[in-house]
Amino acid sequence: MKKETAAHASPYVFEGRIPLKHAIPLGIQHVLAMFVGNLTPLIIICGACGITSENPALYVTLLQNAMLVAGLVTLVQLYSIGPIGGKVPIIMGTSSGFLGVMKSVAASMGGGVIAYGAILGASIVGGLLETVLGFFIKPLRKLFPPVVTGTVVLAIGLSLISVGVNSFAGGSGAKDFGSLENLAVAAAVLVVIVVLKHFTKGITSTSSILFGIIFGYLLCAVMGMCLPHTAVTAEGVEYTKAWVLNWGKIADAAWFSVPALLPVKPTFEAAAIVPVCIMFIVTAVETVGDTSGCIEGGMGREATDTELSGAVTCDGLGSSFAALFGVLPNTSFSQNVGLVTMTRVVNRFALAVGAVFLVLCGLSPKLAAVVSIMPQSVLGGAAVMMFSSIAISGIQLITKYGVTSRIITIVSVSLGVGYGLGVTSGAIAGLGSAINLVFGGGGIVPAALLAIVLNVLIPKGKEDLAAEEAAAHLEALKARKLAEQE
Repeated sequence: MKKETAAHASPYVFEGRIPLKHAIPLGIQHVLAMFVGNLTPLIIICGACGITSENPALYVTLLQNAMLVAGLVTLVQLYSIGPIGGKVPIIMGTSSGFLGVMKSVAASMGGGVIAYGAILGASIVGGLLETVLGFFIKPLRKLFPPVVTGTVVLAIGLSLISVGVNSFAGGSGAKDFGSLENLAVAAAVLVVIVVLKHFTKGITSTSSILFGIIFGYLLCAVMGMCLPHTAVTAEGVEYTKAWVLNWGKIADAAWFSVPALLPVKPTFEAAAIVPVCIMFIVTAVETVGDTSGCIEGGMGREATDTELSGAVTCDGLGSSFAALFGVLPNTSFSQNVGLVTMTRVVNRFALAVGAVFLVLCGLSPKLAAVVSIMPQSVLGGAAVMMFSSIAISGIQLITKYGVTSRIITIVSVSLGVGYGLGVTSGAIAGLGSAINLVFGGGGIVPAALLAIVLNVLIPKGKEDLAAEEAAAHLEALKARKLAEQE
């Protein structure tokens, strides 16, 4: 009974139901952390296919479905349906990892709804492929010791830091990018989060991200009453500043709208299926890294085979399911992994409340509009800290068995060569378009590949075996102490 009571009382325990007054803010802060990122890939690909301008009604439908699907797939990830879902504290959302491949597919097929349908068909096939891979995670687990998953998690964190900084400065493409107003808003949000996190207790501490973002909304509203909303570029073109809240978007949105099934008919083209399936294999590796980082950072232990397998299969089937609603692949959202590792709030019920809120956003465009008008600088104030915490989780995994010369070599080469070449534009241009399509869009994939290969090729020395034995002994002592306390 004591264990059950504790589980119900703590947001830091996965199982158990915490009070709704605590679960709502904890869940909504997860939605705020990923809302813009969940829609951005869809916005980009719809633009590449010409749907944004040629079929605005379809465009709105796809954005609405993206929120609905993210919420439903997250619930499956949290609670599982048989082997589908890892029962892990992960929020699912539209993946940005496929952008490079899908933009190339759209361009090669001439754009339009036909190209978008081919992308959806490829997503269905690729999702099924990833589902199959999920069932083989256990025999493949030996390829993913802490040094490998830690390197992947570290690469994920490093890749997201620039995303957070872009938001901090006002968002990529903003005419006033890096302006004093944007930087001031982001810095103020960050200060509020740090103060609440470390100088208060209770819900204000555990939900510091949410309260920081709410403060950001209020600050932007006050600034809107005191400062000019527009400015002029060097070319003389007037624009609206990035921190300005677009209240009209909320007023124009409908209260309720029924999501459409198969708004775009999937087609199956080999030219789209092959590159997209390759990316789904890559995504499976990233999901292993996300899940490992989330469990290590949020729960202080390694992810089990069952958790990894369920998480990957949910990624796969969730992506195929998303395609039926015209939505791009849904995968584990690294932004929310960062939030979990920073706050250590892993309660399933709290995250489920966030998932339900996403579903409601998919059913109510007006509710979605409230979140969608969030200035990028407000999100950036929270994102820079969350994304950096992912990198810290990677470091924790890498150093789990100490820092030996073997581990230093694996991580150094993987990050220096793999991650470095992947994020440096044009560095691997001479290797051909196929290689660039998969490895040139970011540093996560080549870093993961090198870490896997080096871990297999470099034998463990005496210091590695001794470090692992010492770590196993400490784990056993910790488990024994916890058992005695219960």
